[in-house]
Formats: sequence, C-alpha cells, structure tokens
Amino acid sequence: MEGNQTWITEVTLLGFQADPALEYFLFGLFSLFYAFTLLGNGIIFGISWLDPKLHTPMYFFLSHLAIVDMSYASNNVPKMLANLVKQRRTISFAPCMIQTFLYLAFAHIECLILVVMSYDRYVAICHPLHYTVIMSWKVCTVLAVLSWAFSFLLALVHLVLILRLPFCGPHEINHFFCEILSVLKLACADTRLNQLVIFAACVFILVGPLCLVLVSYSRILVAILRIQSGDGRRKAFSTCSSHLCVVGLFFGSAIVMYMAPKSRHPEEQQKILSLFYSLFNPMLNPLIYSLRNAEVKGALRRVLWKQRLM
Repeated sequence: MEGNQTWITEVTLLGFQADPALEYFLFGLFSLFYAFTLLGNGIIFGISWLDPKLHTPMYFFLSHLAIVDMSYASNNVPKMLANLVKQRRTISFAPCMIQTFLYLAFAHIECLILVVMSYDRYVAICHPLHYTVIMSWKVCTVLAVLSWAFSFLLALVHLVLILRLPFCGPHEINHFFCEILSVLKLACADTRLNQLVIFAACVFILVGPLCLVLVSYSRILVAILRIQSGDGRRKAFSTCSSHLCVVGLFFGSAIVMYMAPKSRHPEEQQKILSLFYSLFNPMLNPLIYSLRNAEVKGALRRVLWKQRLM
C-alpha cells in the first residue's frame, strides 16, 4: 500500500457537472448573485459607518456581518465561476487548503457574530435602562475581537488535523470548492479524529449558539408582549424578525449540511446546501435587513441625499 501512494500537488473540482449550455447560464446567474452580494453588503457596511445615527452596537456588529458575508462569498464563488467556463478545473493543493481554512474561519465568525447580535437585542429590549452600560463600545470591541480570534484559531485546528493526513488520491473533489468533508475523502488514512473534531465543533459552534439565540429570543418575545406602545412593539418586532430570518437561514442550512444523517443527502444535494449558505445567504442578508428595517432604509436615503447635494 505504501509503495502505491502518490502525493497530491493539485486536485480537480468537479463542480456541478452539468451541460455546457447550463453551466454558462449558471455562470451568468451566479455572477449576478455575487455582484448583488458585494453590492448589498458593501452598502450595509458603508452606511453603518457613514451615518452617525447608525453608530450603535447593533450596526457595529451588522457591519462585521457584512464584512464576513463578503469575505465568505469571495472565498468560494470566484473559483466556482471560473470553473463553470473552463475545461481545466484544477486547484493547487496549497490554495485548496487555504480555501478550506478561510471557509471554516468565516463560517465560525458568522455563527458567533449572530449570537452576539442576539445578545445585543436581548439587552436592548429586556434591559433598556442599562443598555449603554452593558453594551459599551469597549465590550462590543472585545466581543468582536474574540469572535474573530476564536474562529480563526478553531479553523487552524481543523487545518492542522487535515495536514497531518497523507493524501494519495483520488485527485478529484466532488464539489465546487474545497469543502472540508470533501477534502477528507482524498486522505488515505483514518479520518475518524477529523470527523470527531468536526462534529464537536458543530455542537459547540452551531447547536450551542443556536440554543443561546433561541433562549435570548424567547425572553425578548416575552418582553415585547409587555410593551404598552404599539409603535414600540412594531419597531422591536421589526428589528428582531430581521435577525431571526438571518439566523434561521444560516443555522438551518449549516445544521442540515453537517449534522443530518449523510445517507439522506447525496453529494449533489450537499452542493446545493453549500451554495445556499456560500452565496444565497450572504446575498439575502442585506436584503432582509434593509427591507425590514426602517433605520437602514432611512440611513440609505440620508446618505444618497448627501451625495446629491455634493
């Protein structure tokens, strides 16, 4: 067995394996989605910093979410688009590992930022008089830095465990990017430790945070129902429903992808799920926040009005 091992220098990303005409159509469609992702999240990030009325903890974390979504999509989508119109769909092993590392890091950051945002809403609605003290700029900065640092460290753990494995083929990844489970199929050694760490990370970074979000919003719901003002209740529901939509889309697709029984989800279905939270979710997030949030729409109007006056 040892004598037959050949080390991998590059791999082929099989992608969607569709007809050429369909692949060109997907190239155009996904390019449009990717452009909307960058534009929408760029606008959210821009107005969060340009409009003084949005200089609050909620929009501070929303700007971080916009950065993560742009980075997340940019890590996976450009290579996928290039492979849709190229015959040679290879990627060198080192860039493949970098893509896997960044994919994991940005996914972890998004989970943690969403949890921090739910905590921010909990404090704002359930403890409004102490909000500025609890969610001070120092606390917000520490929470953001810890989310980024912990996410990259956890992704580094996965990367180290992957690199300890010998890779000897096949030289094909049945995916449109170097997704961790697909990469592990290239190893010619026992990957049970990797699978165990992935499952533990899913429990810690998906199930745990999701439970915290649900607890936060159950208390928020009780607090909202106690609000006497109809206008105040509508405003609270509007901001919280936006966040809940984003949480449901991201955590739902990720849990189905990594924690559901694999026999029920063939590889083609896994590609669709990966595409959902690699492209569709980052594209939908700014739409959800802008369409259901009067403050974002108001800030966008103010910024555009200033540009016209200039």
